[in-house]
Amino acid sequence: MSIPQSYKAFRRTADGSTVEMVEENLPSTLQSTQVLIRIHAVSLNYRDVAMMNGKYPVEVIDRGIPASDCAADVITVGSQVKDFQPGDHVTVIFDLANLTGTEDERRVLGGDVDGVLQQYAVFDQSALVHLPKHLSWEEAACITCAGATAWLALDMPRSSGTALLQGTGGVSMFALLICLAAGIKPIITSSSDAKLSSVQALGDAGVVQTINYKTHPNWEEKALELTGGRGVDVVVDNIGPTAIVQNLSSLARRGVISLVGFLGGFKVDEQPEILGQVLMKSGVIRGINPGSKVDLQKLCMFLEEKEVQLKPLLDETIFAFQDSKAAFDHLYAAKHMGKVVIKI
Repeated sequence: MSIPQSYKAFRRTADGSTVEMVEENLPSTLQSTQVLIRIHAVSLNYRDVAMMNGKYPVEVIDRGIPASDCAADVITVGSQVKDFQPGDHVTVIFDLANLTGTEDERRVLGGDVDGVLQQYAVFDQSALVHLPKHLSWEEAACITCAGATAWLALDMPRSSGTALLQGTGGVSMFALLICLAAGIKPIITSSSDAKLSSVQALGDAGVVQTINYKTHPNWEEKALELTGGRGVDVVVDNIGPTAIVQNLSSLARRGVISLVGFLGGFKVDEQPEILGQVLMKSGVIRGINPGSKVDLQKLCMFLEEKEVQLKPLLDETIFAFQDSKAAFDHLYAAKHMGKVVIKI
């Protein structure tokens, strides 16, 4: 195919409150280890809208290109690239500096550096991972952040136990599918009985247990009831520190609370009993990010092996590239179930 000199992208506006379409230029030549990719689909995460609504706790570059999750094919490669060739289906790692999980540097897509809401992009070969072959562009675009976060939050690999998944957003829905493939018993929460009914249909009868946290505001008690008083082995916590007391109450001995999101904010009243509960339960509270290139490769191998179908992860509305602003608004209004995807 002929490679255009310019292409379309979306950048955050000068005031950071929304996005606008701009024209970008491709480099005339690639460096020896660089790869030019054509992006076919992008999925959004809560962090993408939090950056534009004053709710993101980390500074981001001005006028940056948002989004971290994409599915693309390789167009051309530099002279020293060995692992990729034109036509390969690839995605980009969330943190360009995090290859093995031991690095201290941080270069996160959509925040520290330009993200992937663009028609084309150039990355070093070290930032790319081969995608599972059985996924569509839209399905594959959900892996980088939500998928890898869910993988790490569930403390994979594991093949037993019970997981409490908070909400029906991208991370929780991906975690649900991993649970169903791996043999982990999932309990998922929502304020919508309709969403919970749809979620239950993803597994065999009785496999997916649900809690409406509006009907059961003391949802930790319901979680204990559903586990016969034992508690859950892992909590995928999308609410954040404000839910820590309830999370601990729902936890089994030697269980893990994976802090994934911050929907409830960061401020929490002093709770001196928290450390006592952690001690008595021999529990672990840990912060989760999307992990390293190695973690993403492990997830992709798992998906290839299990042939986990990602279609249930997608929100029913797929947005066109030119309607990207509407996709951000849709996500921020919490009208979605699963991943909000933009088709490029």
